[in-house]
Amino acid sequence: MTDELKTSEPLVGSAAVSVVGPGDGETIVLGTTRLRVLEDGSNTGHRLGLTESVLAPHTPGPPQHRHAQHDEGFYIISGAVRFTVGEKDYDVTAGTLVVVPPGAPHTFANVTDQPAVMLSIFTPDLYVQYFRDLQDMLAAGGQAMSPEAHIRTMSRYATEPATDFAR
Repeated sequence: MTDELKTSEPLVGSAAVSVVGPGDGETIVLGTTRLRVLEDGSNTGHRLGLTESVLAPHTPGPPQHRHAQHDEGFYIISGAVRFTVGEKDYDVTAGTLVVVPPGAPHTFANVTDQPAVMLSIFTPDLYVQYFRDLQDMLAAGGQAMSPEAHIRTMSRYATEPATDFAR
């Protein structure tokens, strides 16, 4: 006997459980990357955000950057993703977890011929809104953002380019 939980169904007092089923959640499209927001922080007191990202084959990542106020974790579900941390590349496959603390320069890309799927964790949830802002800017402009516009958006979320490691 199984009862389905509804999203944010109260269980005890004011506590709630959030259940996001397959195909549920907000979708954000950023070029060749599709994100599904699993938790935007609204159910966790903004302590945690989670997204599922699907990177199409040969998807370049963002410029290498640093976060000042949040940790980021990436769990590879399928495919392979190249993480660049400073000058070092890590080609990681399904089952690998990459954790990036505040201040560490990093970027990622799918350099393969197959899609890659990863779960991204943000503590606190700060960066989920950044992805929404990027999508809104892309929709408003109808084309890729200028590097300057991208940097301005990043700065609103305590993030800056790691120019010392630009390739």
